[in-house]
Amino acid sequence: MTVFESRLSKLKNKLQENDIDTAIITDEDNVYYLCGYYDYLHMEFGRPTLLVISIDYGTLLITPTIDLNTAEETACVDRISAWNDGMGDEWREELPKVLKRSKRIAIEPDQMPPIVRRYIDVEVSYDRITSATPILSTMRMIKSEEELKIARDAGQVATAMMAAGREAISHGVAEYQVAIATSNAGTRKAADILESEYEDKFMSPNTHFLQIMASGDAITKTHHRASTRIMQTGEPVFLCFCGMTNFHKFKLGFDRTFWIDRIADKSQIKIYEVAIASQKAALDVLKPGVTAESVHAAYATVIQDAGFNYPFRCGRATGFSFLEKPQLVTGDKTILEPGMVFAVDGSVSGETFRAQVGDSVIMTETGWEPLTAHPKSIDDVIIA
Repeated sequence: MTVFESRLSKLKNKLQENDIDTAIITDEDNVYYLCGYYDYLHMEFGRPTLLVISIDYGTLLITPTIDLNTAEETACVDRISAWNDGMGDEWREELPKVLKRSKRIAIEPDQMPPIVRRYIDVEVSYDRITSATPILSTMRMIKSEEELKIARDAGQVATAMMAAGREAISHGVAEYQVAIATSNAGTRKAADILESEYEDKFMSPNTHFLQIMASGDAITKTHHRASTRIMQTGEPVFLCFCGMTNFHKFKLGFDRTFWIDRIADKSQIKIYEVAIASQKAALDVLKPGVTAESVHAAYATVIQDAGFNYPFRCGRATGFSFLEKPQLVTGDKTILEPGMVFAVDGSVSGETFRAQVGDSVIMTETGWEPLTAHPKSIDDVIIA
């Protein structure tokens, strides 16, 4: 049994336990997670793909004809129904039969394309619709050994990207040049791993997503993209790979703050050291049996005790999506378990400076295993 067959079988069991006849999956991360099929757009492009999982009638992939050849080679499903733009009822062709024979249908309310949701709402009475999201998010919390291997390899890619970014940062260099260096290093590392350890010939090694980085007076912009700005001696530089670390479709978080040659504004040192201490406090608490919100509480206490404002979430679970369950934030009472994967941040914001450090880890039986690695002591992040 393949990994995708195993996941589909597990989902069918969960559907039966919840008295659900059929699930209609439209989130592309979940489509890939369950059947191994994905396109290369990663955007809403007016051509919906639907994975239909029926307890009694098997699995059906409804996808555009333009991607049929890819679906036939990669999708672990019983049947594929291809549709073409403007022909017949397009993606709706197969759905009336599915909807008619299903008493209770699970959908992804927050990930379903509006055009598909409007159709479902017209064709299916409200009392027959439920959400598949809680079932799938719970299924995906604990990673298998195969998934953890991918996570570790993603960590290698992220670490290579950070090292290359650090090497490229220098006085007189433009931010976008750093982004080119990180993308190049990540792609080469991913290609090496894919060629030596994986057999999926369709999986691209290329990193994608715009580089998150900020320097100088833009340092307080959390999600600033690499620009043509020229970096200068004494300035802080922030690098974040939360979107770009995406190896074999597995996502991680990874952040560092650097300075070029020296720290021109010495007041930044305290803020940075509090950020480091807040991440350490979170990692010291992180272990099986504690609640997700208790990790955030430890991190937030350090920041507030130092006189700074209450911070955003400490971290989040990652995997085949950028954001998975649980989140390390107030209100999330999920009990942490071995096999979960988290991005864990330390972050402090002032009026003219913000510092952030972040790493990804695997929960183990006794604590956690690091996936990303780069020095973060104050002396180590000053780039001479």
